[in-house]
Amino acid sequence: MTVLDAPTSTKKPAGMSDAEWQARLELAACYRIFDHLGWVEMIFNHITVRVPGEEGHLLINPFGLTYDEVTASNLVKIDLDGNILSDSDWPINEAGLLIHSVVHANRPDAHCVMHTHTTAGTGVACLRGGLDPDNFYAAQLHDMVAYHDFEGITVDPEEQPRLVANLGDRNLMILRNHGLLALGATVPAAFAALWTLQRACEIQLAAQSSGQPLMPVTLEAAVRSTTESFQMGDRTQAGRTLFDALRRRIDRSAPDYAI
Repeated sequence: MTVLDAPTSTKKPAGMSDAEWQARLELAACYRIFDHLGWVEMIFNHITVRVPGEEGHLLINPFGLTYDEVTASNLVKIDLDGNILSDSDWPINEAGLLIHSVVHANRPDAHCVMHTHTTAGTGVACLRGGLDPDNFYAAQLHDMVAYHDFEGITVDPEEQPRLVANLGDRNLMILRNHGLLALGATVPAAFAALWTLQRACEIQLAAQSSGQPLMPVTLEAAVRSTTESFQMGDRTQAGRTLFDALRRRIDRSAPDYAI
């Protein structure tokens, strides 16, 4: 099965563009992939994408649904201020929107923004030293990860300028004491970056739990690994091959995301 064989729905709302519907299908599939991988935090956390051809409009998950309940049709269209622009039986989580909206607003290249509270990601975010570069996956992220200090639950708009300043031009951020953030020019690109960071965190915590010192990775090897990383390199169209493989799995196991 190829991505072109992905399930389609007859329930596309009248008047919706084909581009928006395809974006909804891809985003809903992404939520199901996160659920499959266990990157879930009950009804919290978010993945957002821009609506193609609609400046300042985003798609976000309905607040109150678990990720395995998200579908293409129940995703909520909003503007950067959180105003709901589509028919929806569900609200949105404004606390989560604070992070996503400011990243979308200040990074024109951020088609997709992802935020997680995985155990490994939040665990590393709580470590004073943050991400250790001395494993296979972390070595692929040399000079790619930004940090933002914890200021409490993200509900204060005054935090937004500091978050944007700390993110800079990087596509990955560790929110200290909090979790992980990734963005990308496509959903697969953001996913591949986040997957690599998540794996780096998992391996780091597993290695550190042994109590033994980690074998260091040289700076030269880290730079080379980052340059050659197949997860984010042109050889897989910035994560497209990886994402499509997981989407095919979702097509088989949970095709109702496409309704």
